[in-house]
Amino acid sequence: MEQALVDISILALPVILAITLHEAAHGFVAWKLGDDTAYQLGRVTFNPLKHVDPVGTVILPTVMFFSAHFLFGWAKPVPVNFYRLRNPRRDMVWVALAGPGVNIVLALVSDALFHVVPLLSPLVQDWVGNALMVSVQINVVLALFNMIPLPPLDGGRVAVGLLPTVLARPLAALEPYGLVLLLVLLFLLPVVGQQLGINLNLLPQVLAPAVDGVIRGIDHLVGLG
Repeated sequence: MEQALVDISILALPVILAITLHEAAHGFVAWKLGDDTAYQLGRVTFNPLKHVDPVGTVILPTVMFFSAHFLFGWAKPVPVNFYRLRNPRRDMVWVALAGPGVNIVLALVSDALFHVVPLLSPLVQDWVGNALMVSVQINVVLALFNMIPLPPLDGGRVAVGLLPTVLARPLAALEPYGLVLLLVLLFLLPVVGQQLGINLNLLPQVLAPAVDGVIRGIDHLVGLG
């Protein structure tokens, strides 16, 4: 029980910051590009408490981490009216990229802070080091996961904004079903695969090499590689 509480304390702050600042970044960039919907609702703030969803930000990621060793969660979505943006198709891309972009910045900052850990009291070195390691990992995972080119994920919106209209329209039409498709990939397929004796846990297999590569690149940038 004691170790579980320590693990939760190490996990909680990085996960909450990663998920909530991701959403805040969407609202901030949308506001700067002409849509003040999130601003009027008080969501253009980097105060995590404004964005926390009790189930998606706290309970589900914690349960999944200890049961499946995989993190999946969400904050309260920041409302964006893409038609109020000054250039809806172009600006939609920037709004979508803002979330993963903030996650990569958080990963870089967290990794750079490893240089400070040896200067801390031995009593807190392990806790801080583990929290920074979790922060790097969760932010890179969240950035890359959200760049999967499937609406309503950020990568899907980027693809819709960049692809020719003939390809963008059918992709955009998938948005109402995107979350269902993700849940099938994350939960249903692995269960079916277990019954068949086949590894159908596809998303982690695809994302893991990319996550490792990005973390190695970040290590190199901050002088840890």
